[in-house]
Amino acid sequence: MEAENDPRVIPDDEFLKLLQQARQNDAESTLKLIELFKGDIMRVSKFIHTSEEDAVSDIILEFLEMIKERKE
Repeated sequence: MEAENDPRVIPDDEFLKLLQQARQNDAESTLKLIELFKGDIMRVSKFIHTSEEDAVSDIILEFLEMIKERKE
């Protein structure tokens, strides 16, 4: 359930704009997307049987690859 005051909740149009800019190799937008999903990345990393640092790196790498290869 989404929290009303959750700073990570952004409007759909803003998310889509960040996604499009990240696909065009905009570093700032890419970092904002990673920050947006940071809580989820940290939570999921606990279920991967490697060090937390390696798990987080792997998840972020997969996330970035997914952003780059998906077409609209």
